[in-house]
Amino acid sequence: MTLLAKNTKQGQDRVLVTPESAGWTYVGFNVKHLNVGEVVSKLETNKETCIVLLSGVVTIKAGDQTWKEIGSRTSVFDERAPYAAYIPPHQTWEVAAHTDVEIAICTAPAEGKLPARLIEPSMIKRSVRGVATNTRYITDILPQTEPAESLLVVEVRTPQSHSSSYPPHKHDQDAIPEESILEETYYHRINPQQGFVFQRVYTDDR
Repeated sequence: MTLLAKNTKQGQDRVLVTPESAGWTYVGFNVKHLNVGEVVSKLETNKETCIVLLSGVVTIKAGDQTWKEIGSRTSVFDERAPYAAYIPPHQTWEVAAHTDVEIAICTAPAEGKLPARLIEPSMIKRSVRGVATNTRYITDILPQTEPAESLLVVEVRTPQSHSSSYPPHKHDQDAIPEESILEETYYHRINPQQGFVFQRVYTDDR
């Protein structure tokens, strides 16, 4: 199994990670590019979904709710929090693009205990974490303090030459508070595009 899922430049699905492709049990991650006028929809029967509007303007429908023409970012590098939507299982969602759009679709197991809701930028906490070259800027889209059955969704801006996810840690054992079990995807975007990222991962023997 490779830990790297490369971005594609054509079609709607730019990144697609499933539990099966990742070799784990719970978490899925999908980035879609929609051209203006395109529509995408999905019904999950046993998963909750968090749709994050990376860029562009969309209308989102979830069940009998409609959130019209939302979106305030032209890029993930804009200095503002995104719009997002939480959708429980057993509820069809639909995203219609009013401009060229990028959305991230995050999924994890759920029973359907919570209603669908819009997560507006004004509701999202932003903070600074770390010092010196470990400084990074956190946008808590769906933190553990907000209603969800399984998902955690966070956006992090890491300045040039800085480290993130510091100090080094892992999530392989249920040993709260020292360690928790988590399946994690890291979706990296780079500005300028010719930049690069190092991501280091523990081996089983650490």
